[in-house]
Amino acid sequence: MLVSLDIRDVLIIDRLSLDLGAGLNVLTGETGAGKSILLDALGFVLGWRGRAELVRQGATQGEVTAVFDVAPGHAVEAVLAEAGIEAEGELILRRVNFADGRKTAYVNDRRVSGEVLRDLSDHLVELHGQHDDRGLLNPRGHRALLDSFAALDLTRLRAAWVAQRVARQALSEAEAALARAAADEDFLRHAVAELDKLNPEPGEEASLDARRRLMQSAARIRDDVAKALAALSEDGAEGRMRDAMRWLDGAADKADGALDPAMAALNRALIELSEAQAGVEATLRALDFNPSELEAQEERLFAIRALARKHGVLPDDLGGFAAELRARLAALEGGVAGIGRLQKAVAEAEAAYANEAAAVSAARRAAAIRLDAAMAAELAPLKMERAVFVTEFAPGDPGPEGTDAVTFTVATNPGAPSGPLNRIASGGELSRFLLALKVCLTGDSPGLTLIFDEIDRGVGGATADAVGRRLKALASGAQVLVVTHSPQVAAFGAHHWRVEKRVVADQTLSSVTALNATDRVEEIARMLAGDTVTEAARAAARALLLV
Repeated sequence: MLVSLDIRDVLIIDRLSLDLGAGLNVLTGETGAGKSILLDALGFVLGWRGRAELVRQGATQGEVTAVFDVAPGHAVEAVLAEAGIEAEGELILRRVNFADGRKTAYVNDRRVSGEVLRDLSDHLVELHGQHDDRGLLNPRGHRALLDSFAALDLTRLRAAWVAQRVARQALSEAEAALARAAADEDFLRHAVAELDKLNPEPGEEASLDARRRLMQSAARIRDDVAKALAALSEDGAEGRMRDAMRWLDGAADKADGALDPAMAALNRALIELSEAQAGVEATLRALDFNPSELEAQEERLFAIRALARKHGVLPDDLGGFAAELRARLAALEGGVAGIGRLQKAVAEAEAAYANEAAAVSAARRAAAIRLDAAMAAELAPLKMERAVFVTEFAPGDPGPEGTDAVTFTVATNPGAPSGPLNRIASGGELSRFLLALKVCLTGDSPGLTLIFDEIDRGVGGATADAVGRRLKALASGAQVLVVTHSPQVAAFGAHHWRVEKRVVADQTLSSVTALNATDRVEEIARMLAGDTVTEAARAAARALLLV
């Protein structure tokens, strides 16, 4: 609920504070007194598009502050949370317009963008009038209004839409992957066959390289290795060491153990010499190779290295790379079956969405019949009993809310073509249509402040009385603010303010005065009689107020 509106230096308002209450709030005054300026100021603090220049002449800045009482769980809490602002029960919106055109906005003293204000306004205030493009006249919102009237739960439909989208995405990705794999099929088969034929082993490249280097250097080192083996053999070191061992063994009996350490060391040396001799012999045998063996070793080594370069991997990783290619090839071969399963899943998801959309569409059409009947009942007291309100359906783009495009249309006279509200109805008719529609949809906007800007224009007498009664009925469940020139409508107000213009120090200023019971009689009498208020007008005003 809008609790207060404070305006400073905006157009012809220097300072104005307006404290509003629950129920029906009425603003009256002469044409040009500044009633629309109040709405412009409210629209400014709510971030709506409006006049470019709002600062009062001679002032450095204009400022508007609006205070709302927000119940726990109100829809604005989500907007506040997204903006990083804590909900405190009282919501204070403030916006400043500087003389140079700059604008700044604050929510609970936190600076915010105009977009945040507009997002908040969607859940705080709803404006209805002849130039309303944000509310009931906007066809893009008619489907949501009908759904709210029908109290439809779209949870299952939205879930079906998401499931359909996910299934389609999975199929699309699988088909793209299969197409890429199919384009690479020849390469995959050739690469796998090439790798399988070579069958490289981890560590084989290093082993082949070492063997190749050994073979290449064999001719240079073989003679030295052979000489070393001869020096270690029986004709060399081994023979002499054994002779020494035999001689010492013959002398040991007469040396009383003095030779035992020397003989033990010599025995160990013979063992080490034997091991060295075996190693040299093995090396010498390794140096004995056929030249064709070197050629074969080099051919395989070069083949492994070439294949590694070709695929951009390390030689030791060729085995793992081959396994990866085999997996891709297997996926390609099994891809057709996988696509078939995904196509079946898409078909099932589409069928489920179609069923949910059809059920919602049927519920909407049934609700449309009830809404059209309710509108007919509302239009008759508003002297529009010959008008026909019809909720029309057309195929729309499928989405999470279904496949229906919904438009509220009207034919003002029997036999006349129907069309959108704002194109068919005249100014006065449009006002009454909007009021009737809002009455029928009264449950669709909990927690909103409803503003009607001269919605009674062009009507009077019994019709104006019917308008007033419906506004009062709306105000029983929500705060309603109405700008009116109709005394019949004004008489139904729970709170009444008069907007008037005055000249102070050669400056035209607008002010707002809260009216007590006596003041209300005078104001309604003025609205009935004009400039000269008579006792008859006062009596008529009292009669209206007693209704």
